[in-house]
Amino acid sequence: MRTLADLLRRNAALHARRPALMNEGRNWTHAEHLARMRRLRAALAAKGVRPGDRVGVLSQNRAEMLEAYGAAELGGFILVPLNWRLAAPELAAIVADAGPAALLFEDGYAAAVAALPARPSLLVSIGAVQPGAVDYEALLAGAEEGEDPASAPEDPAFIIYTSGTTGTPKGAVLAQGAMLHSARAIACEAGLRPTDRVLVTMPLFHVGAKIEWLSVQYMGGSCVLLPRFDPEAVFRAIEEERATAAHLAPVMVKTLVEHPAREHHDLSSLKRIHYGSAPVPVRELRRAVAAFGPIFHQLYGMTEHVASSILLPFQQELDAPEGSGEAARLASAGQPYHGTELRIVDDAGDDAEEGEVLLRSPGAMSGYWRNPAQTEAAFTPGGWLRTGDIGRIDADGYLHLLDRKKDVIVSGGENVHSREVEEACLSHAGVAECAVIGVPDERWGEAVMAYVVLCPTAALDAAGLIEHVRARIASYKKPRHVEFVPHLPRLPHGKVDKKALRRAHWPETGKRII
Repeated sequence: MRTLADLLRRNAALHARRPALMNEGRNWTHAEHLARMRRLRAALAAKGVRPGDRVGVLSQNRAEMLEAYGAAELGGFILVPLNWRLAAPELAAIVADAGPAALLFEDGYAAAVAALPARPSLLVSIGAVQPGAVDYEALLAGAEEGEDPASAPEDPAFIIYTSGTTGTPKGAVLAQGAMLHSARAIACEAGLRPTDRVLVTMPLFHVGAKIEWLSVQYMGGSCVLLPRFDPEAVFRAIEEERATAAHLAPVMVKTLVEHPAREHHDLSSLKRIHYGSAPVPVRELRRAVAAFGPIFHQLYGMTEHVASSILLPFQQELDAPEGSGEAARLASAGQPYHGTELRIVDDAGDDAEEGEVLLRSPGAMSGYWRNPAQTEAAFTPGGWLRTGDIGRIDADGYLHLLDRKKDVIVSGGENVHSREVEEACLSHAGVAECAVIGVPDERWGEAVMAYVVLCPTAALDAAGLIEHVRARIASYKKPRHVEFVPHLPRLPHGKVDKKALRRAHWPETGKRII
């Protein structure tokens, strides 16, 4: 197999009658799943969408979103999954940058689509029919499957947007071959089989949810798709659909461990839980293993390089003496996948014991969409991807992440850029200065905290500032804590000393992320 299209055709040929997708009472075999993808591709082509065109999709998790992914994988177009949690200006900026030829949207987001300053002429509504849009099911019903276009490993399959250090959206271009490589790496390392059924409850606009399904799909397995995370729905789905694998953020793992309904469901089919976005704190990992067994795999990756490293259950010695290398390993990001090279470098680009994590593999992004300057900055001359993470590699080859060079806060599995939050705070007339950091949070991993210096005559409280920010950027990015201070600590050259601000919140262990 060289492309994702090859994978879809292989599954339809070899696993035709086996289940591919289960979504809220609806079920499709691999053959049926491919047929619907082909009809969607053909229907959009009949409306003028060509290979290389972008097609946006704005929807919570549902079968139609995976069908849109698949139609793109067949070579019909480049899919741009849109984050439905974004504020209106953020969403508009991404749509303007991607320039989609068509936009598929779930009926619940009709108002968000209508509010876009510029939108494509072809709108397709999923669910209830919306004014000015073509009905999704009617579109498929009127289409023949047709022949798949030719596709190559280097062809773009998806553009998934991530934010830069300034909060400016950047579209990571993910090629057919790169995604296939990443799926193969995870499938092999995690020991996935054709009989696996993966529960996907993380949002599919994130590459993490997509690659989890793709890695099981690589083996001919099945997907149990939930629209959103709900603990009781997760327990029911595992029990009723006999899910064998699940993909969860650390905050979700903690919620499931503590939820009283866990004791009342048969979860014995579950053989592996993949968690990402951030490590599970060691004390929480021990609790999780006590609740579910030694089935936890930590996956480290990012939109620009999906499969980077993995910590497997057999590598987790929960009873290791405190302070030992084995105990430290519990908080590591594991070892690199087969086919992935990893380096630690200093600011000069030389190998170092501690410094920026660099990655190189066939799974890296092709670059940022329409952004050659940022693409050039993302890679070294030797083709290594700069992650922006600070880490070290121990004597046994385990990667330990210490900080984030780009000053990113990871809260509940979502990336929050401190500069973006600072700008939103500073847009309030009463705010003179602001510095935003991540602080430890038992539920979310990290929480956003704003240190604020007010203007002399300003009358502003924390609730008022939080509400002001929430109206300007996505709600999950708003500060959860606000502290008003007379001044901000600064370094000799005038830059705010964020290390000094963090020092009051993080233990002096040399580790600055959970």
